[in-house]
Amino acid sequence: MTRRRVVVTGIGAVTPHGDNPHHFFDALLRGESAIRLFKPEDVPHPVAIPAGYCATFDGVASLGRSRANGMDRFSQISTFAAQSAWQDAGLDRDESLPRNDIGVFWGTGGGGLSTTERSYRDLYLRDKARISPVSVILGMNNAAASHIAMGLGLGGANFTYSVACASSAIAIGEAFRRVRSGETPVMLAGGSETPLVYGVIRAWESLQVLAPGDEASAYSACRPFDMERQGLVLSEGAGAIVLEDWEHAVNRGAHIYAELSGYGTSCDHTHLSRPDPAGQIRALAATLADAGMQASEIDYVNAHGTATREGDAAEISALTQLFADHSGQVAISATKSMHGHTMGAAGVIEAIVTILALERQAIPPTANLATVAPECTGLRHITQGETGVHVRAALSNSFAFGGSNAVLAFREHADS
Repeated sequence: MTRRRVVVTGIGAVTPHGDNPHHFFDALLRGESAIRLFKPEDVPHPVAIPAGYCATFDGVASLGRSRANGMDRFSQISTFAAQSAWQDAGLDRDESLPRNDIGVFWGTGGGGLSTTERSYRDLYLRDKARISPVSVILGMNNAAASHIAMGLGLGGANFTYSVACASSAIAIGEAFRRVRSGETPVMLAGGSETPLVYGVIRAWESLQVLAPGDEASAYSACRPFDMERQGLVLSEGAGAIVLEDWEHAVNRGAHIYAELSGYGTSCDHTHLSRPDPAGQIRALAATLADAGMQASEIDYVNAHGTATREGDAAEISALTQLFADHSGQVAISATKSMHGHTMGAAGVIEAIVTILALERQAIPPTANLATVAPECTGLRHITQGETGVHVRAALSNSFAFGGSNAVLAFREHADS
C-alpha cells in the first residue's frame, strides 16, 4: 500500500493561557505558569486546589448564546478549538473540499462532566423529581465530536476515543492513519477535557496524587522531574489539529507547520495506575519504526511529565533505555508544569507545543525544575526556553491510566 505523507496545516486551542496557540507557545517559552488556586462555585463543602482554568474563555461570547446553551462546557471549548484549526488551515474558504469524506476523531476522558455533576446535584441534593431532558445528549462523550461535525459540515467517520490521558493522542494517531492510507485528504483531530467540577476534584484528591498549594504558591505547584515534586495539577483545555495529505496541502498552497511521521501504541498490561517503563518503550519503539526513524534523529521530547513520583521516574527510565548513548543529547521538557494536566486533551495540546517547537525552532522549558531528581537524570532537561536551536524531529508522549501508551513523532517540514 502506498503511504501518503501527512502534514499539519491548522492548529487551534483553548488553554489556561488563552485561546491563541501562538501566544500560548510564547508564554511557555517565557516559562510563564497559568496555574492558579481554583475554587469551584456552589459546592457542598469548601475545596481549593492549584489548577489550570481557561478563565478567558466565554462560551456565549465565542459561539453565541443559542449555540453555547446547547452544549456542555467541554463541547464549547472543543467547537471553538476545532473551528480555529479549520480556519487556520484556510479550509473554511475551500468550496471544492469533499466534506462528506472528512472525519472528526476526538478524545476525552470524561466528556460532559459539568452536565453530569449538575444532573446528580439536581437529583440528590436538590431533590428534583426530574432532571434536564438534555442531560444525556449534553453529557455523552461523543457530543463534542458531533457538534464539531455539524458546525463544519463534515460527513466522514466521526469517532470519540476515551483512553484516559492518551485519548486525544490516539485520536490524532488514528486520524493520521486514515490520511496516510489515502482514504481521505483531510482529517480533523483533537480532544478536550473540563474536569474542574467538585465531584471530579474530590475523586482525584482521594487518589492522593494532586499537588498541594495555596494562593501564593499555586503557580509553581507542578514540578515535573524535580526532587521536590509532589503531584499533578488538574487542568481544563481543548486542542485541534488539521491533518492533510502533503500533496493536497501543497496543491492548494496551504501553510505547513510540520510533518506527522509516526504513531505507536502499547499497553503496559501490569497495573491500572502504576506506569511500566517496558510498556512505554514498546510504544516509543513502535513510533520510531512507524516513522522510519532512528532514535538518534530525535532532538526533543515533549514528555508526559505529570510530576508524580512514579510517573516521572518511569518515563525517564523508558527514554534513557530507548536513546541509550544518545540520551544526553536529547532535550526534554514537560509543559504541564505551566498549563497543568488537561487529561483527555493533554495529547493534542502537547502535540501542538511539539509542532510549534518544530515550526519555530524553539523549545519551551520545564518550569519549576530546580533540582533534577536522581531517578530523572540522563536526558538534557530544558529549564529555560531555548530559541535558535535545530529541532529536526520530536516526540510527544502520552501515557495513561490503564497502562495505555501513545506516542506521536513529528518532523520539521521539508519542501520535498
